[in-house]
Amino acid sequence: MANRAIFWFRRDLRLADNPALLASLDEGKEVIPLFIMDDEIAERAGDHRRAYLAASLRALNDSLGGALHLISGDPVAVLSELKKKTGASSIHCAFPYAPYGNAQDEKLKKAGIELTQVGSGYAVAPGRVLKDDGTPYRVYTPFYRAWSAHGWRKPVAAPKNPNWVSPSKLAKIPDWKVPAGVTIQEAGEAAALKRFKEFLKRAADEYGDARNIPGIEGTSRMSPHLRWGEIHPRTMLEPLGQKKGHEVYRKEIAWREFYADVLHHNPHTSRDYYDVKYKKMRYAKPGKAFQAWCDGKTGFPFVDAAMRQLVQEGWMHNRTRMVVASFLVKDLHIEWQHGANFFMKYLIDNDVASNSHGWQWTAGCGTDASPYYRVFNPIEQGRRFDPEGDYIKRFIPELRHLSGEDIHEPWLVLDGLSKGYPEPIVDHAKERLESLARLEEIKAAKPLKPN
Repeated sequence: MANRAIFWFRRDLRLADNPALLASLDEGKEVIPLFIMDDEIAERAGDHRRAYLAASLRALNDSLGGALHLISGDPVAVLSELKKKTGASSIHCAFPYAPYGNAQDEKLKKAGIELTQVGSGYAVAPGRVLKDDGTPYRVYTPFYRAWSAHGWRKPVAAPKNPNWVSPSKLAKIPDWKVPAGVTIQEAGEAAALKRFKEFLKRAADEYGDARNIPGIEGTSRMSPHLRWGEIHPRTMLEPLGQKKGHEVYRKEIAWREFYADVLHHNPHTSRDYYDVKYKKMRYAKPGKAFQAWCDGKTGFPFVDAAMRQLVQEGWMHNRTRMVVASFLVKDLHIEWQHGANFFMKYLIDNDVASNSHGWQWTAGCGTDASPYYRVFNPIEQGRRFDPEGDYIKRFIPELRHLSGEDIHEPWLVLDGLSKGYPEPIVDHAKERLESLARLEEIKAAKPLKPN
């Protein structure tokens, strides 16, 4: 039997610039391409995420010529059985750098299953960029400088003429459908490369300004492709130049790597506070107000448009992610974890590091945090970044009869709420003062010890 290697696809559903895949092809004359479906995780994932994953796996299988081995079960059992059944001499994969993946690796190690691991889903692996004293960065800007100075390898091409071992039966990829009324972007490596090339031509030069306007296609929407590893960040960094828009985009990629680095050094922060004093904050229990936020019926158009976009597309514009997060934590006084969990249910780019630390940034309790006393005004944010209401009208049909200034405070217009749009559920000015009062309470409280 020819020397065989197993390549375990995890969060790297691509062929190009995949060092671990190339290592498996160097090791084995034949390679068994494998994806392990964790049914428990799949069950917890929302319909949007499942549908995107299924589409991405179909695209991957096509690129493998139908050779994908898709097996459901625990990795320990799956890898043990497959290695024995196929006579494979090695198992290759990338380092996961996420709490769940790290826990999987630890279980495999304890079970005596050896992995040959190369590379990661980051230009610079988490934990590699450190301060001069050997400690991790807590603030983004100096991290970005060190990350840039560290640099990264150039991307490498997809393997040529690989010898895949096809399964005895064609992979049965789950038939997870996109929910009715939902439109999600195309998945897969080819779609990722196409989208990125189009972004470079269409919007990269103006990205510095256009990225904040949700009513236009000013962003790349590459986050789902990065999350599932359909493209490597090195592939995206390679063509970027020194124009302002390119530099801002490079910094956004670095934010993703910064948050991955923070989570790597502080794995508890996927669900817990980075700044522990905020545990002592008085929070409201999720109730009717939280449900209104989830449903996009708070009475604040810019907030509600964003929440409806999330449910309708499995994605939300980054500017509005900050606005809706601020509204939940500062106006409704609900802990950030409730919002982060709701996001994770719907987001097709559900990266735990970016999601949890993005929320903590807005909530004022994370690294490099926006100060807690900075409270986004949901009305002024709409006026500034969606002045004509293009974004609002796209997702809130009840307000399409309004125009310009009227759409941001429809309750002040004679027929503003005539189509069924709700009154505001809170007084923003009042709740802003309340959030600041709660901040003063924890300032006066005895500090909690860090985890």
